Amino acid sequence: RESVVGKPEQMHRAVTRAIRPRATSSFLRATSLPAARGKSTAVEQHIQVHGGLKDADRIFTNIYGEYDTGVEGALKRGDWYRTKDLLHLGREWIIDQVKKSGLRGRGGAGFPSGLKWSFMPKASDGRPHYLVINADESEPGTCKDREIMRHEPHKLVEGCVIAGTAMGASKAYIYIRGEFWREALCLEKAVAEAYAKGLLGKDACGSGMPFDVYVARGAGAYICGEETGLIESLEGNTGKPRLKPPFPANVGLYGCPTTVTNVETVAVAPTILRRGADWFAGMGRKGNSGTKLFAISGNVNNPITVEEEMSIPLKDLIEMHCGGVVGGWDNLQGIIPGGSSVPVIPKGVCEDVLMDFDDLKRVQSGLGTAAVTVMDNSIDMIKAIARLSYFYKHESCGQCTPCREGTTWLYKMMKRMETGEAEVEEIDMLDELTREIEGHTICALGDAAAWPVQGLIRHFRPQMEERIASYKAAKGIQVEQSADPKQQFAD
Repeated sequence: RESVVGKPEQMHRAVTRAIRPRATSSFLRATSLPAARGKSTAVEQHIQVHGGLKDADRIFTNIYGEYDTGVEGALKRGDWYRTKDLLHLGREWIIDQVKKSGLRGRGGAGFPSGLKWSFMPKASDGRPHYLVINADESEPGTCKDREIMRHEPHKLVEGCVIAGTAMGASKAYIYIRGEFWREALCLEKAVAEAYAKGLLGKDACGSGMPFDVYVARGAGAYICGEETGLIESLEGNTGKPRLKPPFPANVGLYGCPTTVTNVETVAVAPTILRRGADWFAGMGRKGNSGTKLFAISGNVNNPITVEEEMSIPLKDLIEMHCGGVVGGWDNLQGIIPGGSSVPVIPKGVCEDVLMDFDDLKRVQSGLGTAAVTVMDNSIDMIKAIARLSYFYKHESCGQCTPCREGTTWLYKMMKRMETGEAEVEEIDMLDELTREIEGHTICALGDAAAWPVQGLIRHFRPQMEERIASYKAAKGIQVEQSADPKQQFAD
């Protein structure tokens, strides 16, 4: 390793060869540069490697809490460095740099962050502007934002000042789920330290501009992860999403212009501005820039939250950082690549898919929160998805009929599929039910409930049919074989 320090491509190749030698075509992607005529190695000269992030490019340098998490430790690691100068460059410059960096929201939707921040009114009409940080992190399998709040809270607090200034805001609310007791204490301590150092307050960072940060605790409802449901909860109301329009950028918290954004999205902003948009944009594929925190759990030898380059192959991510799948890669059954709301993908798809927004969309799944849940052949896939169906049924706020009624029926039907006490025709009925829920609700909870079931049917339908046949055989129920239409025509 010492011989390749500072040489990311060589280090990545060396590490990959040491762990798992295999054909380069499964984890390298050629750029669009054409090969020179008559040169068989021309493509190899233009290989773009993704992954193997070197330490010098890490944004979160204390994500495991190995060093001081307080303000003094943060200052030593480069947080709060010349923040005043960044603020004096103005909101337009900040937003322009975030746009050029290609940063996309890290909370699940992947919307371009600079564009979202620019939606806030340029001129004030007398109403204050607010920045609200979504620290609810309720998506099953997701455990990245809590690591930031536990071990790198000052990155988030500083990010609030910079992002808030870019939006014309002077106040930020960090909405954290009630179960995150330790994380809330860490945040409150960081905010208090920032005030004591003059980094927050009437003259934030000595910039002459005021900025305040408040930590607000929620009650743990999944629906409050939706931006307008969060706003309702922050105002003291029941956490039920609002109809849009009006959008929060015009009518948000307390009826004022508001932007709701994710912890990780805001926490990376100061480093992007210091190191330059081109540095961040230079990692990952086009449209999928930068680094990302991946939270990997399930049937792996070393569950971990790790920062890696966007567009790293899923197989490399698991084998380089998790020690591989329990029982080896051939024991893999499927992976949920972005939190419980995105469709599961089978082993065959996992072989070559890249961990970014566009490539996972190509295989009819999604990056989501980048919470990677690995399931080997010991997992009952139908039972696992049925358990997720119960979660979404339980967390539905009940405001929309397709979600309130649909998630209930979805769970009931999935329990029948789990035991096999169903008919094969019900699989198509189940798929139809998901389509009636998807896209017919105020917020995306209905979609989140539908997509895992759609992924199950898409990739694991033979298992569902086998489960039904096994149940009938165990009960002595005769299975009627439908006639082959081609044979009927021949007869």
